[in-house]
Amino acid sequence: MLGTFVIAYCFYFLFNIYTSFMQVGFVQNAKNLKPVILSDDKYKTAANYTIEKERVAILSTLYDFVIFFLWIKFGLGFLDSIITTQELWLKAILFVDAFIIINWILGLPFDLYSTFKLNKKYGFSNMTAKLYIMDTIKTGVLFLVFGSIVIAAISFIIQSFPMWWIWGFVFIFAVIILINMLYPVIRDKMFDKFEPLKDKELEQKINNLLNEVGFKSSGVFSVDASKRDNRLNAYFGGLGSTKRVVLFDTLIEKLSHNELLAVLGHELGHFKNGDILKNIGIMGFIMFIFFAIFGNLGDEIFLGLNISNEPYAIITVFLMFSPILSFFLMPLMSLISRHNEYAADEFGSNLQSKEDLVSALLKLANENKSFPLSHPIYIFFYYSHPPLVERFKELGYDVHSEAKSALKDEFNLNV
Repeated sequence: MLGTFVIAYCFYFLFNIYTSFMQVGFVQNAKNLKPVILSDDKYKTAANYTIEKERVAILSTLYDFVIFFLWIKFGLGFLDSIITTQELWLKAILFVDAFIIINWILGLPFDLYSTFKLNKKYGFSNMTAKLYIMDTIKTGVLFLVFGSIVIAAISFIIQSFPMWWIWGFVFIFAVIILINMLYPVIRDKMFDKFEPLKDKELEQKINNLLNEVGFKSSGVFSVDASKRDNRLNAYFGGLGSTKRVVLFDTLIEKLSHNELLAVLGHELGHFKNGDILKNIGIMGFIMFIFFAIFGNLGDEIFLGLNISNEPYAIITVFLMFSPILSFFLMPLMSLISRHNEYAADEFGSNLQSKEDLVSALLKLANENKSFPLSHPIYIFFYYSHPPLVERFKELGYDVHSEAKSALKDEFNLNV
């Protein structure tokens, strides 16, 4: 069984490297073509950012490959030898926490480079060392407290029930739902500053839009995202009574009222089409399959890893190998997601207007330096959103004429 997982991981690794190289080569060639959607300078800048980011991803994948085999050959067995407590719930907490923390430390150089070098180079990151350290401490505290409680609970379930994987799935699925409910509250209290919209006219327009489609929320808020990043975004956060509309301050600054309403109309399309519930259902089904697989592993896989078939080992193996299983489901998940995005675009354009949605997407692409072209294989596996060129085509706009003309008028650019 271990051999099967290792072969799957090697395929996962090789395919990631292959697609990254294909993407780099594709964007390198596309960079020299006549620009579409973006202005001339931002087209080349976006291409360079995409290439550099993908090259970092290649190095990170190679690095992770080495780390993975070090864990298999030496790391897990060594960690097991130094954590000797006989209390299974305590060993699970200590072992899994140590495994996650060590992996985080090993991956820290890439995170620091991306945050303070790459993203600053291209004008995205506003992160300071102080804010980074504070975010890290807060995230670490949340993980050590709540993560350890979850690990202890799963350890108890494994020890207490013959078919533990069913109850483990129910527990983790409930935890995920709870996290989604509490996410905006946690962000508000610990990380971001949520404020009611100062533009009362915009707030009224948004509330009218929400009422039109029957979306009930706890309010419309602006968040000071610009203290970390200059990219534009908006989201609906929370579930039930914690649902709220959150607009990045960067988005409010750059988009007109009608463009903001078009973006929110797209997001409301997901709500109206039931995409949120569908995604939860799909996620639950996939998670159930994963628990069924990892809940019925034989002793040989743990012997091959030099650890015992105990709760700490089962949880760690789950963490190590579930991303590989997720990888093989990515094309299907991406296909479903892209279909939902097209439907949300249609809903949003009908709710507001196609012109406003296209104008908003143009601004988002330019401000976020999103390169509009990608290799088809890369799109097939990794794109949860359709390429902008295809989104514009579905909205009835030719990127070589109408969209480019709109871009010129909107930004007063020579494109």
